[in-house]
Amino acid sequence: MKNFIKVAFIGSGNVAWHLAPAIDNATGFKVIEIYSPTEKNAKALVNRLYEAEVKTDLDFSESEAQLFFFCIKDDGIEALAKEIILPENAVIIHNSGSLPITVLAYAATARMAVLYPLQTFSKQKKVNIEDVPFFVETIGEGVEEIMVKLANQLSQKVAVVNSQKRMALHIAAVFASNFTNHMLTISKTIMDASDLPYTCLTPLISETINKSLEIGPLAAQTGPAKRGDLKILDLVLSMLEVDYQFAEIY
Repeated sequence: MKNFIKVAFIGSGNVAWHLAPAIDNATGFKVIEIYSPTEKNAKALVNRLYEAEVKTDLDFSESEAQLFFFCIKDDGIEALAKEIILPENAVIIHNSGSLPITVLAYAATARMAVLYPLQTFSKQKKVNIEDVPFFVETIGEGVEEIMVKLANQLSQKVAVVNSQKRMALHIAAVFASNFTNHMLTISKTIMDASDLPYTCLTPLISETINKSLEIGPLAAQTGPAKRGDLKILDLVLSMLEVDYQFAEIY
């Protein structure tokens, strides 16, 4: 593996579950180590890779890895940067949309990056990484070249953006994904309560998303609120009185 840029992952959650195998398959890159506070989770991720090994502590001083991905919860990244022991010239990388690159500044390296994949990840659902937009930010000599090279190996959609723009991307993504999914959760709750199959909504959900992408969300909006049909709105609110939160959202 002399000609490969070697990679270590700290964390084995949803993002690492998809990103580590993708990097392991990228030309010129090889994942060699996985660390997780829960060793069985690290072993599960190692089983998805070619030649990686489980790392049981955060002392990477003798590691051959050059890139270190922090795939953990946002609120643990700063503490990890302080705790991890790195080899010389290591590049540390986080994947957060909401945190600035400077959260990594506590680590004993001047080379750092963000590789932010704009997608929702779950271990149970396969994602086509080639379709995922990746946003890169770097600090340190030569780091941008490495990270853009890696990102281009992973995806056809790569851009270099600063922390402020990445935060805007993250906020927009929360509205588009997390908030939308919460609305669908409410829809399923209402369907379940009336003993109706949630799958009845499948064509509507698909058409709503597709139409929004094709003609824009403003033009795609329909329904009683759009029409100003106050009688229907009042009727729905009266039916939702049993659940104050649903009524407030409606």
